[in-house]
Order: sequence, then C-alpha cells, then structure tokens
Amino acid sequence: MRKSGSAIVIAGPFRFGVDNTMDFISFDRFYQLKLRYKSMIKTSRNIAAIILGIALGSIFNGLLISISGKIIPPPEGVDLYTMEGLKSGIHLFEPKHFLFPFLAHALGTFVGAIVAVLFAVSHKFKYALTIGILFLLAGIINAAMLPAPIWFNIVDLFGAYIPMALLAYKLTSLRSTKTSQ
Repeated sequence: MRKSGSAIVIAGPFRFGVDNTMDFISFDRFYQLKLRYKSMIKTSRNIAAIILGIALGSIFNGLLISISGKIIPPPEGVDLYTMEGLKSGIHLFEPKHFLFPFLAHALGTFVGAIVAVLFAVSHKFKYALTIGILFLLAGIINAAMLPAPIWFNIVDLFGAYIPMALLAYKLTSLRSTKTSQ
C-alpha cells in the first residue's frame, strides 16, 4: 500500500512517510498493526451483520404485512395501512386476521437473525440474540400502540422473537457443522 493524502501507510515491514521516505519498522510493530487491522475488520463486519439483519428482517416483515390483506381480506371498512385504521377496526378482527402479523414478526426476526449469523465473524449467538431482542422491543412498542387482544400479544411477544432468533442460530450452526465435515 502507498500513502493517500498525508497518511502514513504500512506495506510489509516498511513504512512510507508523508514525504515519500521509506522507513524500516520492526516486525513486532508490523505484526501489532496487522492484528489491529484484522480486529477492525472483524468489528466492522459484526456491526454490519447487525445492521443488515435489522434491515433485511424489517423488509421481510413489511413485505409479509403488505400482502396479508390480499391473502386474508380484512373486515369490511378496516384500513390495514394506517395506524388509525387499525386502531379503529381491530375489534372486528377474527383470529385468522392475526395469522399474518404473527408470521411477519416471527419470520422477519428469523430472516434478520440468519443474516446476522451468516455475516458475523464471531459471537454469532450473541448477534442472533441481539436481533431477537431488538425485534422484541419493536414488538413491545407495537403491542403498546395497538389494542390487540391479550392472547395475540402473549403469543406474539413470547413466540415470535427470541425463539425464532434462537432457531435461526441453531439452524445456521447445524449448517456450518455439516459443511465443515
């Protein structure tokens, strides 16, 4: 690597200074810099794993919610696409109308956790659980905002988030052990 701007760039055991002079650095120092660089790459990938997991899980959740009204039509006069419409018409919902919201929450968490586990370099269990907890927090906020039946909130909060994140971790860890054999 060469310098860019006024930075000092390390290339092998040599250091290129701002004035294009080349110094020899010790191999110990070179090894330390190399380890620090690898650590930064791991940290960056792990942060990107969380961001990608949240983004792709949320997109998948939104897609399922958007098609839910086409597969199971809502009661007459209920607007599924605004919070006010949901609040005013949720008392008309039958249990079948809660199927797709549950699937969207569960599968959105599942997809997000799989993405995080596959993209993370280390601590894969922690990142799957982090996705599950973040989606659970969003589910708690949703449950507080919408007057859904208690049975749905219990099933949704206890069955859609943490269990699906753990299942995603388990399935991806099984996949990685089969490919390593």
